[in-house]
Amino acid sequence: MKIGVISDTHDRLPTFRRAVGMFERLGVGAIFHAGDFVAPFSAETISPGRVSVPVYCVYGNNDGEKVGLKKVLPGVVDGPLRVEVGGKTVVMHHFIDWLKSKDIVGADVVITGHTHAVVNEVRGGVLFLNPGECCGWVNDRCTVMLLDLETMKADVVEVRG
Repeated sequence: MKIGVISDTHDRLPTFRRAVGMFERLGVGAIFHAGDFVAPFSAETISPGRVSVPVYCVYGNNDGEKVGLKKVLPGVVDGPLRVEVGGKTVVMHHFIDWLKSKDIVGADVVITGHTHAVVNEVRGGVLFLNPGECCGWVNDRCTVMLLDLETMKADVVEVRG
């Protein structure tokens, strides 16, 4: 099973929509969004009924309108979020520093965002991922990840205009 990993969309609809469209074309089995949608209108891009796969998401530090986001994405949580998918345990939070060591126990994959910097490395047998920024505001690159849960390999994908 392949999953799409995305974070820090920051209301930039063109890149967010292209990334989600790419995930759908590639046939991902789920999408994980590590926070910082910013506004509810942006979150509608992956709201139930808009995409055909499960969406797992956490709030980021720039997601101030939590009530509105919760209406659009009923499953969004403060984090950490722990999900069993494709035979693997995925833990997700917006910022790596917000995770406690007990949160990571038993995880196969840890997904975070916040820094806008790509991370794709194994630490202590756990795959740590940060897809970078989908918005492209800080690094001038819109990056997401495609994770294969069978091989436990993640590819960084640049979403172009």
